[in-house]
Amino acid sequence: MANSFFDTIYKNKTQHTPDVLSCLSNLSNDEVFTPPDVVNQMLDLLPQELFTDPNTTFLDPACKTGVFLREIAKRLLVGLEDKIPDLQERIDHIFHKQLYGIAITELTSLLSRRSLYCSKYPNGPYSITEFDSPEGNIRFRRINHTWVNGKCKYCGVSKKTVLGSEKRKLELETHAYEWIHIDNPERLLDMKFDVIISNPPYQLDDGGNGASAKPIYHRFIEQAEKLNPRYLTMIIPARWYAGGKGLDNFRKSMLNDTQISHLVDFVNAKDCFPGISIGGGVCYFLKTKGYKGKCHYTNIHDGHVSKKMRDLNEFEVFIRYNEAISIIEKVKEYNENCFACHVGTRNPYGLSSSARGKKEKGEIALYSSDGISYIEKSQIKQGHDTIKKYKVMISKVTAEHAGEPDKDGMLGVLSTTKQLGPDEVCTDSYLIAYTSDSPTKVNNCIEYMNTKFFRFLLLQAVSSINLSKDKFIFIPDQDYNIGWNDEKLYKKYNLSENEIDFIETMIKPKAGGITNGK
Repeated sequence: MANSFFDTIYKNKTQHTPDVLSCLSNLSNDEVFTPPDVVNQMLDLLPQELFTDPNTTFLDPACKTGVFLREIAKRLLVGLEDKIPDLQERIDHIFHKQLYGIAITELTSLLSRRSLYCSKYPNGPYSITEFDSPEGNIRFRRINHTWVNGKCKYCGVSKKTVLGSEKRKLELETHAYEWIHIDNPERLLDMKFDVIISNPPYQLDDGGNGASAKPIYHRFIEQAEKLNPRYLTMIIPARWYAGGKGLDNFRKSMLNDTQISHLVDFVNAKDCFPGISIGGGVCYFLKTKGYKGKCHYTNIHDGHVSKKMRDLNEFEVFIRYNEAISIIEKVKEYNENCFACHVGTRNPYGLSSSARGKKEKGEIALYSSDGISYIEKSQIKQGHDTIKKYKVMISKVTAEHAGEPDKDGMLGVLSTTKQLGPDEVCTDSYLIAYTSDSPTKVNNCIEYMNTKFFRFLLLQAVSSINLSKDKFIFIPDQDYNIGWNDEKLYKKYNLSENEIDFIETMIKPKAGGITNGK
């Protein structure tokens, strides 16, 4: 049975056979399954002699479909053929002594075992290798969260979210992932691993307002580092590039880690996970023990692949487009003030996104996602110093869903740029980007913000759909007594034809004016 299975499934075939794990990779946006071709791209980064060594050990600490271990097994079966000629003996050795996994749920433990052993119970008659236990080398333990002040001290998930109502059945999944709910992960399997590879869960509800969620993927990486493997590779959301939401220390650690030998960046997550939208895209990296030097960085967007040897910490925010570096460096040579100094903080007037006034004209005009209504000045909780000024209002989210370009591969970045007059304010759906006593200066500022140059530099610091003051750090301030357009800006900063072409082909045209920039 084993010979027949590996001859037809694990050996190379001349005809195409649909892979069930490729299909599964398109099913979930919560815990994203990894397509086999992406797994093999990650495995290609590893030294291939690992797959010819019978002593190499591999661990996936967040098994979902078992695809990582399955694809590793396929390489080992070929790589060890000379050292262990007998197929069944080779299978037994690989599955018993080289491949290990920790499943994230009971269901994924069964799915992973089925993918790897051809049976969800590897001590049964249908398994291609015989284990004494029903879990083989893919373990799952249902454990509990550790609650401190209503949140789990390990993953930060809200107790209310997990437990829900009193009627919630105890057998429902708690998402208390074993790998990140222990202080000493090395105790779980009590062994060293040469390679740790995974696509961990990305986030959990943290009990905040609305659809607030806490990233947890970095915890899987931090736990893996405690085992000090020779190679560590994981595929994760790219939002960590700009930090925030508990990722600041992780971001700093990653950008300053000279052992990260490779980083592959997908601006649009659909280029990696077909059919899945993930704001800010995704990336996978390889951390190589003992490596010290520049990172082999690859950026992929709209079918374009750009590669460059780089120091990941060369800027305070990671620049994902290699072609943007020379442009930013030219701008920095002018030593000008940063436009970010004008941008206000979130919730400029202390009015929530759901705040609405009356339809009858009143003292203060309130702009919300539903349009204009009217409130009393006494309802404004902050930002009083700007009420009587002219202002530039922008949406606090980008123009694109999950950073995905339009059908022509272009991005708008800013969705709304609108001039507000005195006694006009907005809800928390917007930011105030600039204020002045002069409507002319505000209008000229909007013209500047609508240029491709401005929006391109804004894009370099954006790694999710959310905009904030810190995302404007690469944009130089200008004299708003005069108007601005791209031609003036390209000439001022002495951009080359290639640099101009890169901006022009990436950023879509945007209407100017003082109302809506859509």
